[in-house]
Amino acid sequence: MILLWGLETDTPLCATRETLLGRGADVFFLDQSRVHETSLSLDEAEGEIRVGRDRLDLSDVTAIYLRCDDSAEAAPDARENAELRRHAGEIDAAMGAFLEATAALVVNPFEAMATNGSKPYQSALIRARGFSVPETLVTTDPAAARAFVARQESAIYKSVSAVRSIVKRVGATQMARLEDVAWCPTQFQAHVPGRDFRVHVIGDHVFASEIVSDADDYRYAGRQGESVDVKASTLDSALAGKCRDLAHGLGLLAAGVDLRLTPDGEWFCFEVNPSPAFTYYESATGQPMAEAMAELLIGGARSCERRPGT
Repeated sequence: MILLWGLETDTPLCATRETLLGRGADVFFLDQSRVHETSLSLDEAEGEIRVGRDRLDLSDVTAIYLRCDDSAEAAPDARENAELRRHAGEIDAAMGAFLEATAALVVNPFEAMATNGSKPYQSALIRARGFSVPETLVTTDPAAARAFVARQESAIYKSVSAVRSIVKRVGATQMARLEDVAWCPTQFQAHVPGRDFRVHVIGDHVFASEIVSDADDYRYAGRQGESVDVKASTLDSALAGKCRDLAHGLGLLAAGVDLRLTPDGEWFCFEVNPSPAFTYYESATGQPMAEAMAELLIGGARSCERRPGT
């Protein structure tokens, strides 16, 4: 049995479920928006989940794909219902304990995904694995920020944490507000010119997409009045292997690796996303990412079935 945990409106989970069902796999969807009708009993890696009338024996779980957040945020009326928030927290805690104890394949373990909680820390791990990374400053000192920006031909700023932020160039408006960094650690980086690539590693598969856009952050190109075009690309075997080794070295069986190729031919790595929304790139390029995810999960199920005592 393959367990999917998240929201039924989440496109990567939905695409994966449809692909799994098309290949005859047994799938149980733990929908966080239905946490109000969810119960979970757990004794180490055994127990059961009930969602309405649906029941899952946890000992049957062989692979898990999770794209979950705080269940209390997904539950209808949870903000006004303290008891429901408490219940949602208990479900999340029990699922976290199950993920720690289970022998099933997990895509991806919370511990591995946690590296993205601190982008400077993850950047150090990326550098240690042989990728170039931009010169970076994290500071609450306005003077240090001014000095850093002055040393760069161009600089950007973005979130330090895993919270999504819009990458922006440091211009006159931002320079006038640099005193504000005293209130919040802010990450500045040298702007690296070049062509953007998103590389999805899913199991042993590597899918490269080139992003063509003049926006500082192509995810929000429309807000800058810019266009974005995503097209399938091919990496040489050495770079593809390096991306695969980077993701797997971080403990991630599936990841989105953000690269930029400079005009001088140097590859920079900005970030490794531990829970990539691959369907955006799949729909634009036609690359079979949901198939690769299904293959990974089914392979994990078969591996679990072959383990002694299971």
